Amino acid sequence: MRARLKRLLLRVWPVLALLHVYIGAQLLPSYGPSARVAGAMLLGLSALLIPLGFLSRFRSGDAWDKAAWAGFFALGLFSTTLVLTVLRELLLLLPATVHWSRSSAIAVPAAALLVSLVGLFNARRVARVVDVRVEIPELPPGLDGFTIVQISDIHVGPTIKAPKVRAIVERVNSLQPDLVAITGDVVDGAVERLREHTAPLGDLRARHGAWLVTGNHEYYSGAGPWLEEFERLGLRCLLDTHVVVSHEGAEFVLAGVTDPHGQTFDPAHRSDPFLALEGSPPGLPRILLAHQPRSSQLAARAGFDLQLSGHTHGGQFWPWNHFVGLQQPFTAGLHRVEQLQVYVSRGTGYWGPPKRFGAPSEITRVRLAVRGARP
Repeated sequence: MRARLKRLLLRVWPVLALLHVYIGAQLLPSYGPSARVAGAMLLGLSALLIPLGFLSRFRSGDAWDKAAWAGFFALGLFSTTLVLTVLRELLLLLPATVHWSRSSAIAVPAAALLVSLVGLFNARRVARVVDVRVEIPELPPGLDGFTIVQISDIHVGPTIKAPKVRAIVERVNSLQPDLVAITGDVVDGAVERLREHTAPLGDLRARHGAWLVTGNHEYYSGAGPWLEEFERLGLRCLLDTHVVVSHEGAEFVLAGVTDPHGQTFDPAHRSDPFLALEGSPPGLPRILLAHQPRSSQLAARAGFDLQLSGHTHGGQFWPWNHFVGLQQPFTAGLHRVEQLQVYVSRGTGYWGPPKRFGAPSEITRVRLAVRGARP
């Protein structure tokens, strides 16, 4: 994985550098001589820092953690600056806006910095609780009001460490859930580097336990060792399998599938909702944990009633929330595929840039309800 990332960075970095040159060419001519020099230096520094953010996931130590912070913050700032620069150029095509050239060249980096700082604040605070009511046909009365607290896409790594994980766990436990569902992308890095930072997950408390499915980042980080570590912490992993949960005299099937990327790393991890249901009792409500929303088509065909997913981060920050639909059927919230209801979490942490803007992180409390019953 490390060699693959390095090869990718070598291919992508020239494009990244050229995009920094593009920003400089569009904005810096409107500045004074000193500001042009300072701006050019900052753009050059950004182009150098961004690759360090990605390489830091393979290194330990305070220096590399600081490099990760600098690199990923630079990536978020660069992303917004690039988008605003392009929008500025389009706006200046209008004859009435020609005289805005200098003021808009100053406004672009200022706005990008403001958005990045607000996004940093949003990303670093503990995720809000989002309440979702899901009506399931023929839900047994004993399951009416059953609560599943979902956390997803924490991405423990260079910028998300034990204190933030502990705060998430405390908030989840304060909700006193019947069951906790962790829908993948818990980690970004190897077990030996992050074990102490994922340790607070072992303190999750729910009447029927905490259940986990793999995300694509588990495979990038070494899924085998991580699955062993999660089980050691008391998290129960569902890998194309199911359990029957009994509650107040009623039962439902809880199933989980591996991430679709899993079979690339291990042919046994092929993400199969049909296999996950094999041998399950007929006639019970069926709930699926699946990292990616695109599992929903097969899940509907397999006969599930509800799927809980993550992966998308809700786009994480504007304008990327508008592009998630190119790769996934749903970006966030509750949706339907035939009889299947699909809830997509915006994620509890963040990936890469410590930035959330227009896509707040969440801890989701799903409350099951009998169809037609009053809330």
